[in-house]
Amino acid sequence: VENRVVLLVAATTENPSFSVVAPLLSRSLILQLQPLKPEAIRNVIQRAIDDGRGLAGRVQVSDDAIDLLVQLSAGDARRALTALEVAAEAGREVTVEVIEQSLDRAAVRYDRDGDQHYDVVSAFIKSIRGSDVDAALHYLARMLVAGEDPRFVARRLMILASEDIGMADSSALQVAVAAAQTVQLIGMPEAQLTLAHATVYLATAPKSNAVTTALGAAMADIKAGRAGLVPAHLRDGHYSGSAKLGNAIGYRYSHDDPDGVVTQQYPPDEVVGVDYYRPTSRGAEREVATRLQKLRAIIRRNC
Repeated sequence: VENRVVLLVAATTENPSFSVVAPLLSRSLILQLQPLKPEAIRNVIQRAIDDGRGLAGRVQVSDDAIDLLVQLSAGDARRALTALEVAAEAGREVTVEVIEQSLDRAAVRYDRDGDQHYDVVSAFIKSIRGSDVDAALHYLARMLVAGEDPRFVARRLMILASEDIGMADSSALQVAVAAAQTVQLIGMPEAQLTLAHATVYLATAPKSNAVTTALGAAMADIKAGRAGLVPAHLRDGHYSGSAKLGNAIGYRYSHDDPDGVVTQQYPPDEVVGVDYYRPTSRGAEREVATRLQKLRAIIRRNC
């Protein structure tokens, strides 16, 4: 291909970024074909009904049936033609009822191994993050009808519960974990309800990514070399000779204080006074913010 010995013209239903090796992809011109418009699908169906290479007029297809085929196609002419072919095998008249009886379920544009898989999953997560519960349920239904592994959905819900809700509603993680457990315990199809339950809860819960950004900031400091020595009074003092090293000397046991909080340096010198966690004012995190302000004031009083 690179030396132009071979001229490769290819078509695929998959996203080339996932299914074509990088060296070939870099030497190719990629053209994306968009879904056909409803009228174009209608023309394809009508041509298949009338043309001698198709049904050659042997089958009568009602207008309502054609409308249903257009709807089921989701812009994919192949899907419409396949549905028409299956329905035509049932008799000489194709009606809406015949199509519904011939097909086990409406075609869903979703491929567990293709780009539609990633697009639908992405839309599902972003809909929950954006608090659009109806859109989230739509994408959940698309995944379930298409046969997506419910364990995959459950894993994504657990991640989202901490990443996008966090301390704004800590129960969100419990709900997501419970949904994942029911997937394991009761299986499908009943587990669909628990996944829907978790989806609705997470979509309608208050949102906060403060936990996510806090961890990111802390890890950035570590990678930047701001990982100093653990303060001597926090080091392990249970082994022989630790006292000679100054370990655990001066440590203040927080439970000895009436409030359970004492003034004491906990982080290394390099990050004293750094606020990684910055709670929002949304949901339960509002109360956390108020309490955290008091905690930091006590802990850092002499730091």
